[in-house]
Amino acid sequence: MFVTTTERVKFFDTDTMSVVHHSNYIRMFETGRVEFLRALGLSLNEMMSDGILFPIVEVNAKFHAPALFDDLLEIKTIAVSLTKAKMQFRYEIRRQGDEKILAEGSSTNVFTHDGKICRLPEKFFERLAKGLQ
Repeated sequence: MFVTTTERVKFFDTDTMSVVHHSNYIRMFETGRVEFLRALGLSLNEMMSDGILFPIVEVNAKFHAPALFDDLLEIKTIAVSLTKAKMQFRYEIRRQGDEKILAEGSSTNVFTHDGKICRLPEKFFERLAKGLQ
């Protein structure tokens, strides 16, 4: 399964050349991941209300071509793997209507409770597992 989210490049996302600053792609990955969870009927707020946090422990990005101010971007988020302790995602960012990948990356998130890695409760695991199908 994958989820595509659309986002317009804002002026504050760019540097003096109107090119998206590399650090903002990580924020776009976050946007894609939150929307991926939402598409599965799950919110971070719901998990947090049960004391489950979902921090990133690893993130990678590769840049192929610049995105520019006012571009309409598509953030494709793909669930790669899921265990009771962690989940991995892959991302592809394209300009809307263009097949060329501008940036791609991945992240690994772990499930924690009280600051320690934990086993994800079944009620969340079942919904997240649907994202791998």
